[in-house]
Amino acid sequence: MNFQQLKIVRETVRRGYNLTAVADAIYTSQPGVSKNIKDLEDELGVELFVRRGKRLLGLTEPGKELIETVERILRDAQNLRNIADQFASREQGSLTVATTHTQARYALPDVIKQFKERYPQVHLALHQCSPREIVEMLVSGEADIGIATEALEGVPELVSFPCYAWHHAVIVPQDHPLTQLPVLTLEAIAEWPIVTYHEGFTGRSQIDKVFAAANLDVDIVLSAIDADVIKTYVEVGLGIGIIAPMAFNAAKDTGLALLPGDHLFPVSTTRLAVHRGVFLRDYARHFVAAMAPDAELAETLGIP
Repeated sequence: MNFQQLKIVRETVRRGYNLTAVADAIYTSQPGVSKNIKDLEDELGVELFVRRGKRLLGLTEPGKELIETVERILRDAQNLRNIADQFASREQGSLTVATTHTQARYALPDVIKQFKERYPQVHLALHQCSPREIVEMLVSGEADIGIATEALEGVPELVSFPCYAWHHAVIVPQDHPLTQLPVLTLEAIAEWPIVTYHEGFTGRSQIDKVFAAANLDVDIVLSAIDADVIKTYVEVGLGIGIIAPMAFNAAKDTGLALLPGDHLFPVSTTRLAVHRGVFLRDYARHFVAAMAPDAELAETLGIP
């Protein structure tokens, strides 16, 4: 048994049992992948994969039991390398952050700027993707840190922490009738076509729940993952927008007005997550602390 065999088993599951994709991912041949799997099965005395001819269809019962141990062994091996790297080169390395467009565009620039000034030799990779994809990248080890408002809490493999709390707000053209109301109401909002986030992004579930609880039918004429797209279509008159207020810039969005929705929409919490049990190097810990400046979190991660 060797690490190459374990990596091939893990990668086979991740790649949907496509051995060609596995071979490409680990830079080897497909026959080599098949041989490593067969050698490991022979050594263990059990079949790990369900087969139809030469095709792999899934994990057998022993395979399902074994894959958790494989993941843990490979994660611990990576932790050993991380610990060694920590002492060999504290200021060098790589950090992969997976986040949504809203966080990348509006919440992260200052944090990333300060991080790069402090750790200029650390290669920082920023992946913009959906909350569900962020979870997948964290669980698989493709990302070190994930940041989103949706999906990160309650995942067994992850530990997550709050970054900041916020409420959705409404954006309208400057001369829109809603700007004349003494108090903005859900009923008034529901009278207009709405442009907001796509399902699964930036607290969209909170928006849906609020209107459902009030028994209000709303006409969502367009949904997007990008607040800039939402603002663009509000500007051209497609409807009114519901966005995260951090996406509004009064100096730049001069044709729009922001109407606070703190009294209408429940609090949304943007969270940061890492894989449970993974050793984070110092620069990763400081990135976490900069994004989620919680005293207990900093102590947990060993940051002064």
